[in-house]
Amino acid sequence: MKSYKLAARTCSGERTMIRVGEVTIGGPELVVIAGPCAVEGREAYLQLALQLKEMGAHLLRGGAFKPRTSPYSFKGLGREGLEILAEARRVTGLPVVTEILDARDLEAVSACADILQVGSRNMQNFTLLQELGRAGRPVLLKRGLSATIEEWLLAAEYILAAGNPNVILCERGIRTFETATRNTVDIGAVPLVRELSHLPVIVDPSHATGRRRLVPPVARAAVAAGADGLMIEVHQNPDLALSDGPQSLHPEGFQKLMQELRPIAAAVGREVRLSKKENNQLAVDTAATRLLSDSPGDI
Repeated sequence: MKSYKLAARTCSGERTMIRVGEVTIGGPELVVIAGPCAVEGREAYLQLALQLKEMGAHLLRGGAFKPRTSPYSFKGLGREGLEILAEARRVTGLPVVTEILDARDLEAVSACADILQVGSRNMQNFTLLQELGRAGRPVLLKRGLSATIEEWLLAAEYILAAGNPNVILCERGIRTFETATRNTVDIGAVPLVRELSHLPVIVDPSHATGRRRLVPPVARAAVAAGADGLMIEVHQNPDLALSDGPQSLHPEGFQKLMQELRPIAAAVGREVRLSKKENNQLAVDTAATRLLSDSPGDI
């Protein structure tokens, strides 16, 4: 028996699929979570949220409470940020993912978010994990900075053992001797965890690399490796972002990435949601094809 009994692949005959609103994580469609690292203001966030929806994003991300290495860095808008996330959810109809740092904020965060994120620094905050297990809300569990895969799965076990079966694992890079990138991306963890566990696995190429130019190729590699989804940081003006600007894509870059993912996803048996513009064009092309097929032949 594995030390992680409930998270083990042998515990379930089928892969776990987690339904959040109209989105299924772990199903045939590649799920993309997008948004800025932190919610910085109402108008800018709502504008970006609407853009991301049109470009094909499935869920919105944004931090209201931010754990920062320096006590002087921007740490989020707190409750005000939660209210902005809740408004974005109402306006766009997209589910929201945001990080929870303290079990005392569980009720407030749960009221505004559809998925509760546990960041890498809290992966082994066992008290918080148990509280999230009792809360019942889906949990996105990021791999710890220096956590082994077994430790990561055992952290998930805490949530599962407390009664919450809806856990999404997120590979976000680990700390190694390498300094050229923010973290070292463990792409091999994706197929391995899918072999060891029935839980869905997504990849965060933004935190994994820390470099905007590296996000698209690592995202493509993650999809090819079998990831169930991606978490991508997007900001209208990354140079002015209050948190993680260097790793955030511009909206145009995110749109281009969504298009690049489609053939890779298809090659591994997954689907990628079309943008609003592409859906409109598809409808026009379909109508034109139907019109031509219904036209009488040449006399």
